[in-house]
Amino acid sequence: MRYVGPKWKRARRLGFSLLGTGEEFNGHTLKKGDHRDYAPGMHGAEKKKLSEYGKQLNEKQKLRDLYGVNERQFRRLFLMARKSKDVTGTAFMTILESRLDNLVYRLGFAPTRRAARQLVNHKHIVVNGRTIDIPSYLCHVNDVIGIKENSKDIAVIKTSLDNTTVTVPYVEVDKEKKEGKFLRLPERSELSKDINEALIVEYYNRII
Repeated sequence: MRYVGPKWKRARRLGFSLLGTGEEFNGHTLKKGDHRDYAPGMHGAEKKKLSEYGKQLNEKQKLRDLYGVNERQFRRLFLMARKSKDVTGTAFMTILESRLDNLVYRLGFAPTRRAARQLVNHKHIVVNGRTIDIPSYLCHVNDVIGIKENSKDIAVIKTSLDNTTVTVPYVEVDKEKKEGKFLRLPERSELSKDINEALIVEYYNRII
């Protein structure tokens, strides 16, 4: 199942920003006075040493929750990465970045990946001129991703684009046309440095 509860609570438990912005920890989503860097709950502040398996599982949860992917999809994408000629961990993260909902977010059409999924589900997004309503759709390099003509005035899209000042280097966006392009696959150095993908590879190699 995909976690749909409070992001700040999940982020505190994992010790990791699920928005990729750190906002769960700087007061934007937490109530005033609730700035704590330990897990929620009665025993959240107690330090517990994780086993090697626990570390692998925690790392897997961090990456899965970051992209908002359910376990079945996540495992399927891992198996796809394992068949790649590239390093499995890097290939896995590259595939996750190629998801349509992620690229809608990266282009600045939505403030979060969750909001991006909603835009895709509600048929506001086109890829190469064709409406795609599957958030998990894997895009290819040079795909053009845009907003459907009759959806271009949606407030959340306009606000998100206005607030987006920098995009990742592997996409380009035309804010006036409300469309962008997937220029190239990302390099590992351009992806989250807070993820240790080797632990995730070890986790799946021991259970699959």
